[in-house]
Amino acid sequence: MAFRIPSIRKASLSASKGTNVPKGYLAVYVGDKMRRFVIPVCYLNQPSFQELLSQSEEEFGYDHPTGGLTIPCSEDAFLNLTCQLSGQ
Repeated sequence: MAFRIPSIRKASLSASKGTNVPKGYLAVYVGDKMRRFVIPVCYLNQPSFQELLSQSEEEFGYDHPTGGLTIPCSEDAFLNLTCQLSGQ
């Protein structure tokens, strides 16, 4: 029996890929270049990720410049967090 471990998926910023988010995942924009990542929704329940969501709410409110969820941290910090959350 195999287990599927949720992982982060890197996605492009092109409009054709903008709506291509698999079920159970969420697109977020991170860093100065607003790089798009697709993450499992189960990350939203994690306290460390909820802290990022609180920072996002403080900085952007509900008016995100990209139209999607913008996370106000560096790409490196975001990737470190998602690696920890995925257990790698």
